[in-house]
Amino acid sequence: MECLGCRIANGIEPDLNVIYENAWITCVLDIDPFNEGHTLILPKKHARDVDELDRETAHAVMDASQKMTSVLKQLFQPDGIRICQDGGKFNDLTHYHMHLIPRYEGDGMTWDEPAHPHDAAARLEQTRLEMIEVLHHI
Repeated sequence: MECLGCRIANGIEPDLNVIYENAWITCVLDIDPFNEGHTLILPKKHARDVDELDRETAHAVMDASQKMTSVLKQLFQPDGIRICQDGGKFNDLTHYHMHLIPRYEGDGMTWDEPAHPHDAAARLEQTRLEMIEVLHHI
C-alpha cells in the first residue's frame, strides 16, 4: 500500500497508538497532537474526501467520533471538542481522516477570519438557492 493513511488505518505502519478499530475504521492518536488525546479517525478503505466514503464507512466514522468524544470528555474534561477534517488539496494525508481535538479556553487554537475579504454574507439567499438546485441533482 502506497497511501500512508491506508497503511495507518490497516495497521501496517509501525508504532501506531491505536485506541479503537472495527471492520471499517481505525482511531489512532495523532503523532503531533495539538492537545493531549488528539485523535484521528481513518477509514480502512481508501477515500480522499468525505463524499467518497461509502455509507457503511461514513456511519462508522460518525459512530467512532461519538465514542471517542465521550472518551475524551471523561478522561481530559476539556472545555470542548473540535471535530474537523480538510478535503481536497488541504488534505495533507491524501486519505480521509477526521480530527477530534480536546479544546481548552486559552489553548491558542483559533478560527481566523478569511485572509481575503469577500461579500459572501450579502449573497446568502442566492447561495442557498444555488445549493438547493445542485442538491436536487445529486
